Amino acid sequence: MVSLSPVGRPQDLDNRHRAALFARAEEQIFDIVVVGGGITGAGIARSAASRGLSVALVEAQDLASGTSSRSSKMIHGGVRYLAQGDLGLVREAAQERQVLRRVAPHLTRRIGFLLPTRSAAGQAKFRSAMWTFEKLGKVPNEDHHEVWSLDDLHQQEPLAAIEGSNGAVRYFEFVTDDARLTLANARSAARDGALILTYAPAVELLQENGRVTGVRVKGALPQESLAATLRARVVINAAGPWVDAVRALEDPAQAQRLTLTKGIHLVVPHERLPLNNTVLMTTTDKRSVFAVPRGAVTYLGTTDTFYAENNRWPEVTAEDVDYLLAAANRSFTGPPLVPHEVIGSWAGLRPLIAEAGKKPSEISRRNELWTGPGGVLTMAGGKLTAYRSMAERVVDQVVETLGVAARPDDTDQQPLVGGDVAIAERNRWLDLYGDEAAAVLNDGGDVAAEVRQAVLREGAVRLEDFWVRRVPRAFFALDGGQSILASAAAEMGRLLGWSGERLDQELATCLQRHTADHALFTDSLPTD
Repeated sequence: MVSLSPVGRPQDLDNRHRAALFARAEEQIFDIVVVGGGITGAGIARSAASRGLSVALVEAQDLASGTSSRSSKMIHGGVRYLAQGDLGLVREAAQERQVLRRVAPHLTRRIGFLLPTRSAAGQAKFRSAMWTFEKLGKVPNEDHHEVWSLDDLHQQEPLAAIEGSNGAVRYFEFVTDDARLTLANARSAARDGALILTYAPAVELLQENGRVTGVRVKGALPQESLAATLRARVVINAAGPWVDAVRALEDPAQAQRLTLTKGIHLVVPHERLPLNNTVLMTTTDKRSVFAVPRGAVTYLGTTDTFYAENNRWPEVTAEDVDYLLAAANRSFTGPPLVPHEVIGSWAGLRPLIAEAGKKPSEISRRNELWTGPGGVLTMAGGKLTAYRSMAERVVDQVVETLGVAARPDDTDQQPLVGGDVAIAERNRWLDLYGDEAAAVLNDGGDVAAEVRQAVLREGAVRLEDFWVRRVPRAFFALDGGQSILASAAAEMGRLLGWSGERLDQELATCLQRHTADHALFTDSLPTD
């Protein structure tokens, strides 16, 4: 057996010596300090570092611990925006989808996307939309849409052949692992010299003569008393649902500009809903919701409701469950799905630009870039698919503001960490680790090897980091990943020097979350 990797590669995020990381944060004046370690912040850090700027990224918890691990995990080409007449967003999404296929092939898996139809007119409408989409997005010929007859539907996706169907239109989208896509961007930034500091919430923005000049952070791990002051020429606020909270650190008088909406997903065993394609489901309110097959499970989503609270973990409600199960039962043949058959769920928040008087699904998914009174740049809104072009736009403005001679942005060409691989045969290891898969397999290919990858290369410092965001077991394993938690905790504890008490606390946190997330479904089990 060989060792996992050469130790100390630039792209390796190793948080075992956090005091040294906090000390490093104070050693220089950074061109950019990014607040927020979701996909937007990680993308900005990668773009800036690749162009030769000095960069630090600070994140209150783990990378992708908010919205960026709780999306629908789809790289949408932008078809859905045609109905809103937003052709610019369609074009951007379609083009960025092609970029992601190129720079992160291990994190973009092609999947059929099925639009069942009930009339010739409905089929013609979908086909017209597809032609427009394919032209605007310069979609490759192999990804052009297909028209299915009713016989085709019965043969290839029989569960979707409900009474009244006359066939379907199928096109192609891509699914991803949103948390690992975020991680790949953060590691790519580190490869180019960026400092990545997690579990380090921003508690203060430093100002001189009305200008923000830095960020004060504090360590947030148990029994940790670390702190650092990072000095910056430009501070970028990429805190997702919490951008207004960061803006308030700059100036408490600034009005809130975001509207938060909640989206939840439900997970059922694939054998209970054995689909071959992602399928558009029918809802009473005419929203677009989907059933997505993924390995041993199928997940349903998503809802879109206003969310006025500010909890990091929004709850899945009985109304959310009823809404999605009703859509599935309206859309597929066979016995109706009931709540106790749900084996998992997740809920996330969408940070949308506020638009008075609009329903959640009517609010634009466009992004906006704001400059605060102290010079903080805030990137708000946007979609997962377009994160790279958003980041490029932000860094372009920083380069102009600083008047520096930066290299051109080439993030549309350079592979992300793990992405330098041509995948002929997809498997779980390649999907997770890309060109690093062989090293994990050579290290044993077991849970302990995955933990070592997560801790030594990927910055994991909590058991939840591994269970939820480094490997997708919390959402996509039939048992919610419970069977591996004890062995994973033991190896993490060994690597990170946990006491027996700390190890027990880490296990208890994950088990409590699993229990809370499943309470709604276990409470609905039938009784004798």
